[in-house]
Amino acid sequence: MSGRQGNKLPNNLPQLQNLIKRDPGSYVEEFLQQYRHYQSNVQIFKLQPNKPNKELSDLVMFLAQVGHCYVEHLSTFPQELTDLLLGHHTVLESDLRMTFCKALILLRNKNLINPTGLLELFFELLRCHDKLLRKTLYTHIVADIKNINAKHKNNKVNTTLQNFMYTMLRDSNPIAAKISLDVMVELYKRNIWNDAKTVNVITTACFSKVTKILVAGLKFFLGKDEDEKNDSDSESEDDRPSSRDLMVRYSTGKKNPKNKKKLEKAMKVLKQHKKKKKVEVFNFSAIHLIHDPQDFAEKLLKQLEDSKERFEVKIMMMDLVSRLVGIHELFLFNFYPFIQRFIQPHQREVTKILLCAAQSSHQLVPPETIEPLIMTIANNFVTDRNSGEVMTVGLNAIKEVAARCPLAISEDLLRDLAQYKTHKDKNVMMSARCLIQLFRNMGPQMLHKKDRGRPTESSTEARILNYGELEAKDYIPGAEVLEVQETPKDGEEDDGWEEASISDDDEDGEWVDIHHSSDEETGAIEDFRKIRLAQMAKEVNSAPGKGQKRKNVDLDDEEQAGGGRGELLSLKNIELLHKKPKSDKESRLATAQIALRDALLKKKKQYK
Repeated sequence: MSGRQGNKLPNNLPQLQNLIKRDPGSYVEEFLQQYRHYQSNVQIFKLQPNKPNKELSDLVMFLAQVGHCYVEHLSTFPQELTDLLLGHHTVLESDLRMTFCKALILLRNKNLINPTGLLELFFELLRCHDKLLRKTLYTHIVADIKNINAKHKNNKVNTTLQNFMYTMLRDSNPIAAKISLDVMVELYKRNIWNDAKTVNVITTACFSKVTKILVAGLKFFLGKDEDEKNDSDSESEDDRPSSRDLMVRYSTGKKNPKNKKKLEKAMKVLKQHKKKKKVEVFNFSAIHLIHDPQDFAEKLLKQLEDSKERFEVKIMMMDLVSRLVGIHELFLFNFYPFIQRFIQPHQREVTKILLCAAQSSHQLVPPETIEPLIMTIANNFVTDRNSGEVMTVGLNAIKEVAARCPLAISEDLLRDLAQYKTHKDKNVMMSARCLIQLFRNMGPQMLHKKDRGRPTESSTEARILNYGELEAKDYIPGAEVLEVQETPKDGEEDDGWEEASISDDDEDGEWVDIHHSSDEETGAIEDFRKIRLAQMAKEVNSAPGKGQKRKNVDLDDEEQAGGGRGELLSLKNIELLHKKPKSDKESRLATAQIALRDALLKKKKQYK
């Protein structure tokens, strides 16, 4: 005992803490002395909770550190701290409040507290005007929920917390509501809470009267899409004829300019088919998990029409509505006249508005609803009084809308726009040719005869479906190239069964392996390869009775129409310029100054 008195353990908490962790049973007396001291300090604190109390702060951290050593004695300690924070968190001194929170986090990390009650307490504390405290609590909440769901989904805790967060998003305190939303978004991004309930709770943030919460909700649904990593290659890669097959076919055949040109065209079609068949995996599960996208889009459009927010926020709302309409193929006929008002060349962010117009078009929208939209773009953009860049943007927008709803563009308008294929501006000319190429693949009958190009077997079969029509084929396209199976000889019936008999050699009772080979699988793969070759040949070979009369217009692969359109567009599709615009004097001077500065810096490094 004299040694302990010499160490002055009652006044040296770090030393006592170290000794208790090494041998808890030998220091129960000293621990209880400190615990009684803590209880008396709590009573003093309750008299003046707004005053700083360094001694209480040290005792709380000491008890939290050794809490796992004396679980029975400290069974009520976590609840006492929780009650102190709930009752006095608005008037507590910031350092003492942070100490109480850190002590509870320490106890939670040692699994001495139920996570549900603690996380609900921390959400309540987000109302405090203490930025450092809010940041600490946010980090712990995300990390704790991640650890709870590390091995398996804890649905009981998740459901309780999600219900609590639903009420927090409607909290009168905007800071607490915003951080609660940030927590849910972060957990969704980490694939911890990636279920429909979380997404539908976040949809309520899109109708908040607080701009920060509204923008955070919109950004969640408009976030960039990240391609998921696929370890295994697509199965269709093996079925598709490779470029090597085409080269072998050319090298073994007659070598002349005609066959060489045919090879080049076949290689281009092969590249285009690879682009088509590539499975695009987007992280669009958030938009897909919305329970009632039609109701959500209607409410969002109503809010957009009455909104007095900044123009940037309106653009975000417009973008989200267009994505919902395009992805879910919704009927929102009021959206097209609304967006039509903003389609002017001098309008701010007009390319984003045109992008929204294209995204919201789909084949289920009646053509008479989208036709005025296309006419507005053509009248306001595609006129000779505008610059080449404006006309190019207009043609690109019309092409994207028509690709999704081809019935919305009239034959007269299409033929008028096709006349720009000889325009003096290269950007306008190439955009017009892209539009022509689109309808060569979709419906060549709408074009002038001279613009239809050399007809191929594929283009002669192409046609634009009527509104509501679905092309359901009762055969496999290209299957006609497969060899017909031989019929059985002279009255023999083949019912598809194999005969098997039990011989004397099989009396030992062992299983007989009747048929075990991969010939059928190999044959099926070969059949698919033949079908794909036949379909590609249709795009290369001339139609029966048609010869090649003129050279084909070669377009870049990115401009080839029908190259598999994903769910969403990018601004690149609207702002695509085929020729880089000329730089003005100021930009040339700025480039020269940057080059001169870089050269001087390089010389200085050489001398050093």
